[in-house]
Amino acid sequence: MRSVRSVSGLVRPRHGAPAGERRRGPTTKSRLLTTTEAGFRLLSRLRRAPALHPHGLTCTADLEILAGEPWNAAWLDTPRRYTATVRLSRAAGLPRRLPDGLGLAIRVEQADGFDRPLDLLLTSSGPGRLTRHLPLPRADALAGPYSSLLSYRVGGRTRLLAAFPRRSGRAPVSGDPTSLRKALAAAPLVFDLCAETSDRTWRAFGVLTVRTPLPRRQEDGIAFDIYGHTAPGLTPGGTLAATRRAAYRGSQAGRR
Repeated sequence: MRSVRSVSGLVRPRHGAPAGERRRGPTTKSRLLTTTEAGFRLLSRLRRAPALHPHGLTCTADLEILAGEPWNAAWLDTPRRYTATVRLSRAAGLPRRLPDGLGLAIRVEQADGFDRPLDLLLTSSGPGRLTRHLPLPRADALAGPYSSLLSYRVGGRTRLLAAFPRRSGRAPVSGDPTSLRKALAAAPLVFDLCAETSDRTWRAFGVLTVRTPLPRRQEDGIAFDIYGHTAPGLTPGGTLAATRRAAYRGSQAGRR
């Protein structure tokens, strides 16, 4: 222990822990997570809505898991029909005439038993091997696929998930709530849910049918959480997991 000499000449010990035991400050990673959470909390509070995808339409839906070649994932390998809730949204909330990142959020009720739902969050993207990992702004909600952007663990393997809208001769549908309501009044919106295969092509595992808009105020919407709501054999990968969790926490806290 180091010492100091006082005015009176007495030697007194210097208080404080040795250098090796001094309290360490926050790491760069922890500071980044704290900043991310605070930023999303502030943006959500200012918008009085989710920090991203503030404008959307929540609808009833149903999901049919298809029979086929096994995925080695219990949930995907069990054909069944589920009740679901879907939220279609615009990421930045830009005017509807402008392209925006479009969101497709899916909650599958009782996917893993009573009161244990599954949440999936997909974003408009390209279909290619590179572009499926990148958000792609678009004006037409039916013009292309929606991707998980980051990989999932599916039956022990790394795979991307995607939803491909069935156009069925329909006119373009803007991604704003008003246009989506009009489109759903005419007919349901149908999506083929797919996962990557080992050679990075797409194979369908389910059919999602979006039906009727709910009378739900935006700020009272569902808080989707892909990390808290998973299914057997289908979980999000670890890439950017901590950052995304911090963003979710901030957005939900700002809304409260």
